[in-house]
Amino acid sequence: MTFNKAADSVPPHTWFGVSAIFHYLGPSFAVLLFPAVGVLGVAWFRIGSAALIFAPFTRPWKTIYEADRESRLLLVGLGICLATMNTCFYLALDRLPMSLVAAMEFVGTVGVALYGLRTGRNAFALALAVLGVFILIDVKWSTDPLGLFWAALNAALFVGYIILGHKAAEGGASGGVERLGAAMSIAFIILMPIGFMQALQAFSAVWLVLAGIGVGLCSSVIPYICDQLAMSRLPRASFAVLLAMLPATATIIAAIVLAQIPSLQDISGVALVMAGVAVHRPAQRS
Repeated sequence: MTFNKAADSVPPHTWFGVSAIFHYLGPSFAVLLFPAVGVLGVAWFRIGSAALIFAPFTRPWKTIYEADRESRLLLVGLGICLATMNTCFYLALDRLPMSLVAAMEFVGTVGVALYGLRTGRNAFALALAVLGVFILIDVKWSTDPLGLFWAALNAALFVGYIILGHKAAEGGASGGVERLGAAMSIAFIILMPIGFMQALQAFSAVWLVLAGIGVGLCSSVIPYICDQLAMSRLPRASFAVLLAMLPATATIIAAIVLAQIPSLQDISGVALVMAGVAVHRPAQRS
């Protein structure tokens, strides 16, 4: 299978590196589209275009039809997670800096590690990550509780994505990508009525439609496929350590694309979150 060969022919860390860039490059482009299309409209385009791109080579209808009961529950769970997580992520980005929203995602990851493996090391890691987020929040952001709520909900769902994504990747990259395509179709069915009215206004301009499709390609196709290629070869513990790169990636891309220049305090907060993610150790599983 093509994806199995791709996963085996390139080191998994390379796939993760590509994913790390596009995980936040796509959302940066999305933020630029918010004024023209609306937050929910951009989320609709992200999931819809991703589902459309995945469909020809993953055949989601076949994957869902041939799946057993347990696999269908996995697909539905991953689909619900993708639809809700991406929407919450955009609602948070509309109100808060990307560096803060990205950093909050990893507090949940470290918290789950502490729950699964109660060690002093993991407790220390969680303390570092939480302290880093508090430094990033600062007083000026604490006045936006709604933005923090969306960011916290996105962080909780991000943990679900990592767990369900690894489950989907079991058995090889090709099967994982096929399950991802099916889950993305389910996510679009869920999101279809929610963001359609905002997305509808974009169809009056071709460039807005193309930009919306570009957001889906950069946000949900390239990084999620690369995640599956990396997850199929990396143990969850190794993948979790690599996640320490992502807060820095988000900060750098936000500075370049969105001109969200971090202060020394912001950099200190991101560094603490990265240290917490790098120090933590999840329970050993596949």
